[in-house]
Order: sequence, then structure tokens, then C-alpha cells
Amino acid sequence: MLLLFRPNMVTLKCPVCGGQVNVEDDALPGEIIEHDCGAQLEVYKENGKLALRLAEQVGEDWGE
Repeated sequence: MLLLFRPNMVTLKCPVCGGQVNVEDDALPGEIIEHDCGAQLEVYKENGKLALRLAEQVGEDWGE
């Protein structure tokens, strides 16, 4: 029998649509997760717990 290690999941709230987002409990701050609503979310820590915020969109820098 083959046993696979699967990290525990935590359920967080999408800051865009309010839907549930399952995130591995060992996710690192700065990781980007794409939610079903199309939002790109960034994992961060708030008071020692995982949380989500809308990821910054980096535009091209044309030397302006």
C-alpha cells in the first residue's frame, strides 16, 4: 500500500467574492493562489494565522 503525505488544509475567505478558499496549512507568505472567481490571491500572516489578500498586479515598467 502506498501512503502519500498530504498537508492539512485550512479554509480561508476570498477577499474578492467571499467564497471559500482551501489553502495548505504549510503555505508560505507570498505564495499566490488563483481562486475559482479568477482572483489572484496572496497568502500572508496576520496575528500568526494565514490570511489572503488580493495579489498586487505588477505592470510593465517602460522606464518612465
